Amino acid sequence: MTSSPVPTRQTSGQPPTSAAAGTRLDPWFGSYAERTHGMRASEIRALFAVANRPEVVSLAGGMPFLQGLPLDTLAELAQQVVATRGLTALQYGSGQGDETLREQVLEVMRLEGIEAHPDDVVVTTGSQQALDLVTRVFIDPGDVVVAEAPSYVGALGVFRAYQAEVVHVPLDEDGLVPELLEETLTRLEAAGRRVKFLYLVPNFHNPAGVSISLERRPRILEIARRHHVLVLEDNPYGLLSFDGDVLPALRSWDDEGVIYLGSFSKTFAPGYRVGWAVAPHAVREKLVLASESAILCPSNASQLAISTYLANHDWKGQIKVYREQYRERRDATISALAEYLPDASWTVPTGGFYTWVKLPEGLDARDMLPRAVTARVAYVPGTAFYFDGQGADHMRLSYCFPTPERIREGVRRLAGVVSGEAELVELFGTSRGPADDEVQAPAPDVS
Repeated sequence: MTSSPVPTRQTSGQPPTSAAAGTRLDPWFGSYAERTHGMRASEIRALFAVANRPEVVSLAGGMPFLQGLPLDTLAELAQQVVATRGLTALQYGSGQGDETLREQVLEVMRLEGIEAHPDDVVVTTGSQQALDLVTRVFIDPGDVVVAEAPSYVGALGVFRAYQAEVVHVPLDEDGLVPELLEETLTRLEAAGRRVKFLYLVPNFHNPAGVSISLERRPRILEIARRHHVLVLEDNPYGLLSFDGDVLPALRSWDDEGVIYLGSFSKTFAPGYRVGWAVAPHAVREKLVLASESAILCPSNASQLAISTYLANHDWKGQIKVYREQYRERRDATISALAEYLPDASWTVPTGGFYTWVKLPEGLDARDMLPRAVTARVAYVPGTAFYFDGQGADHMRLSYCFPTPERIREGVRRLAGVVSGEAELVELFGTSRGPADDEVQAPAPDVS
């Protein structure tokens, strides 16, 4: 007979070890896989409960502005799916995804110069699952992923969960800097480190808002090819260019050296959780096997809803509507920053959802966040977007969801917080003043 795990008894007067403390809180603490110890809560997800309160202007989460969708039309399409293909929609499906939808994905990608075959496409539960699958297939503990500095927080969480080490390469207003990529890969090779892939968000970067310039794209691919490093191109924002010009995808230059990740979350609606990966043939086979072991198959209901939308609605016109709405919000954000935060600096995105703000000297965005929430405005501190804790002097502002009027009010509130922080730094040399013990961020609402 086996006994239930019991907490380890500590000798009086001795501090508990971390393992013993963990056992008292969780009797299964010692049974978890080693990789779970690197898991961390997303700083963005932790903010959602507070940021979603109506009195708070949230410049934090990248939620699409779904009020721009034709909901009446979508309701009719959903009814059509159930009435005509309900038995298929509600049944198990292919692990690779619905073939008709995969053919339609090719039409979407042609706008970015990608030519592929439906067999190259793997439908996933959002592009986040595609990230997880690629990482699972390629990463052993201790392997290196090279990524932009800063980088998408959701990707960093996946890499950390699979015990990869992320090495950052700086970007500038034209995206990833090729010369610094070359230096980084050369240094890692000399140290005997295994670089499995280069992770990029090439268009309207999350969080930086910049895009890799047309001139740099073939140079980056040539460097990766020479160092035998796979490129993972994560491109949810590529069609959301404010001027309508679409840059060619990295995948359009290299079929064998690039895995492309796409999503309908930003150009249609995230609630369906439909994304995809396009990969070289051998890699695609492993992605399908990995997906089947995780979820058996992506949701048929979601896939058929997306497929029916693409076949029966002007989806290109809908993307144009989104572009106009987000451009208006971008303009409101940049105008408000110029008026209320002239001592800061920021990127001016030409598409997508985000601007990357550098705070005045001496301010720490993470330390400042509790007081910002008290002032009823939310953002994401820059530290969320680095594997190694950099970025305290930056914040990401998301303009996609609030109205232009709410954006201006949110930036005005934020400016008041920044001004107060600057006064603390001037008085005490740090933003952690005597009042810090009295100011706490609201506890997350876990209900």
